[in-house]
Amino acid sequence: MSALLMSSLSWVAYQERLQKDDLVLLLPCGALEQHGPHLPLGTDALLSGAIAQAVAERINGLVAPTLSYGYKSQPKSGGGQHFPGTTSLDGQSLSQMTRDVVREFARHGIKNLVVVDGHYENQWFLTEGIDLALRELGIANPLRIMRLEYWDFCTEATLNHVFPDGFPGFALEHAAVIETSLMLHFYPDLVALDQLPTDPPANFPPYDVYPTRIEWIPPSGVLSSAQGATATKGLLMAEQITASIAAAIQHEFG
Repeated sequence: MSALLMSSLSWVAYQERLQKDDLVLLLPCGALEQHGPHLPLGTDALLSGAIAQAVAERINGLVAPTLSYGYKSQPKSGGGQHFPGTTSLDGQSLSQMTRDVVREFARHGIKNLVVVDGHYENQWFLTEGIDLALRELGIANPLRIMRLEYWDFCTEATLNHVFPDGFPGFALEHAAVIETSLMLHFYPDLVALDQLPTDPPANFPPYDVYPTRIEWIPPSGVLSSAQGATATKGLLMAEQITASIAAAIQHEFG
């Protein structure tokens, strides 16, 4: 496992890996955000890191340390900022951090970088950071970057198996069946199944209001039920998502 983690290598060992032109570095990105009473605050970071490591095993890649703070939790996708423990960055901060890290990887000589996002609200700020870094590096730099949200690789067949009664949509899946099942697979000791909330699915209007109307959000912070989550479903999703991401990387960088 340590051979997969950039942080576990000496600079000499890292330099040796850099000599391979086909090396792919994966950068997991998550958040520190409430995930109901049954999942840990670090769920997004933990899952993006676990999936990045599983993909790296398949492609002989390397995994950089996870960016563990994310953009502000939004009511319709993460419950909002009013929950204790949710600790977020301004969008500009996340973009600048991403820019700096990407620029440093380019300085090292990385040519293939995959940004693995595990927090819904991050995506456009990660994109901005990537764009800023590439603008500074210039078109002559050989660095190529793929950015992805791991849940987008869930196939319809997999979702039909996980949600036999119908899929509620990824936004309402915050701390629900997908994340709970994946955590049961990767980190079962961190899941408190006896604390699963029974709130009905959140019913948001088609607009936002500021300041946030916290009464719109279920008190548990879970946007739809996690009942039905299992480690078996987590294994199914993990294997299918991992294989699909690995195939996409090999298609783009192979």
